[in-house]
Amino acid sequence: MSQSSAPDPVGHALIAYLRGNQATALLVHSNVTDDEDLAASYFFRSLWEMPELERTALQECRGRVLDAGAGAGCHSLELQSRGFQVKAIDASPGAVQVMQERGVREAACHNLFDAPAAGERFDTILMLMNGLGLVGTLDGLERFLVHARTLLAPGGQILATSSDISYLYEDEEGALVININGPYYGEIEYAMTYGDETGPQFDWLFADASIVQDYAESAGYEVEFLGEDDQQQYLVRLTLQQTDRS
Repeated sequence: MSQSSAPDPVGHALIAYLRGNQATALLVHSNVTDDEDLAASYFFRSLWEMPELERTALQECRGRVLDAGAGAGCHSLELQSRGFQVKAIDASPGAVQVMQERGVREAACHNLFDAPAAGERFDTILMLMNGLGLVGTLDGLERFLVHARTLLAPGGQILATSSDISYLYEDEEGALVININGPYYGEIEYAMTYGDETGPQFDWLFADASIVQDYAESAGYEVEFLGEDDQQQYLVRLTLQQTDRS
């Protein structure tokens, strides 16, 4: 697979891990917390290494699945083993190469907002590992909910995880200290570094459950929360009713 000259720290870290460097890690930069290490091994988790919310999401998949932001393909491979037809997409060329080498049958280098192939529809759009963050911002969430109608089959569903990160803005008394005139507190700016390579800054959305419910219902989806963990992360199902499609 030809390599792009654009920075791809995530992809190169995943390739290094696949080649046997078990200590491979990314350095994660954000505008709200100190730099943190992210072990490449996290992207290669087996089913029983996944959080319960992710295992629940896999259990709730149906039909043809689009695995968005698929990384090293751990969810796609698990679904393939269960007999699902899965298309895995990631914006990282290196991640797509890793998925192909690991046996993901249909892996493509796309971002979330690329137009679908003619006639291509999915019964489930899967967005795990805080995957709703792929939309970037609240404006991106609104845009994605419209775009998803071009991707979903009649009666299709979105299964996504996200987190409420308001706890990052609590003072010592537990009160929220947020600039109500600023951006939504869950809109975070990130960049990734692997070795000497730093990728471009990108937006990532952590949306509290009430925000997701409001935006999804306004866009004509039915909303069902399927679980929450003790890290303020939750799993939501957004269902597009057949009556909503022409």
